[in-house]
Amino acid sequence: MNSIREGLIPTILGSAVTAAGYAMKQKHGSNKMVANTIFGFGLAHIVLGAIDLVEHRR
Repeated sequence: MNSIREGLIPTILGSAVTAAGYAMKQKHGSNKMVANTIFGFGLAHIVLGAIDLVEHRR
């Protein structure tokens, strides 16, 4: 079967979304509220994925 641990995909996805939000925050022409929302959404995925990783250790 697959050896991908539960919680790893949301953590990786959250890292990518957080990086995108951070890049948007650095850009001067972007909407700061949207950038902060994307950044926070990514951080939430990292936290929830990390909880799953810790909770489902083998």
